[in-house]
Amino acid sequence: MILFVKYDFNQACKTLLKEHLDALGILYTLGGLGEVEIKGNLTEEKRSLLSNSLKKYGIQILDDQKTTLVERIKNAIDELLKNEELKSVKVSTYLADTLCYSYAHLSSLFSESTYTSIENYIILRKVDLAKELMCNTDHTLTEIAFQLNYSSVAHLSGQFKKTTGLTPSAFLRIMKKKMNPSNNPQP
Repeated sequence: MILFVKYDFNQACKTLLKEHLDALGILYTLGGLGEVEIKGNLTEEKRSLLSNSLKKYGIQILDDQKTTLVERIKNAIDELLKNEELKSVKVSTYLADTLCYSYAHLSSLFSESTYTSIENYIILRKVDLAKELMCNTDHTLTEIAFQLNYSSVAHLSGQFKKTTGLTPSAFLRIMKKKMNPSNNPQP
């Protein structure tokens, strides 16, 4: 038997962080995505315990400023893409205002660290979100294109095909087959 689950990655991480921080008696405030403000001093021993307890979940504490800023850029992009109220905001303006650095600096650092541009990363994330929406909602491709701020369904379909090698409808057919194994004959 296969059990399919749907989860909110950000909520899962926040809950996990809360549990581990509380267990160690660390006073904190959860900030934006991937950001924890520690109240007071964090001893090296507690930092090490926290780091080790989170490692088994694939969560690591970032020490490098560049890596931290790249993660903050990715988190800000995710927030921008998922927030309906921010649909009309320019990415460059949003990132510069949110992270308090010039967009040129952020773009250069991002490209240097990830070997891709912010623009390309946004396309990849939009396609990922489109796949998620296609699999987990009853929205039409037109509604998904509108929700992800595409100028047209054709634009979404083009980027989807270029990124995945599949048209959105071919992707959906494959996913429906996977999710309904009774339609697949056993060898």
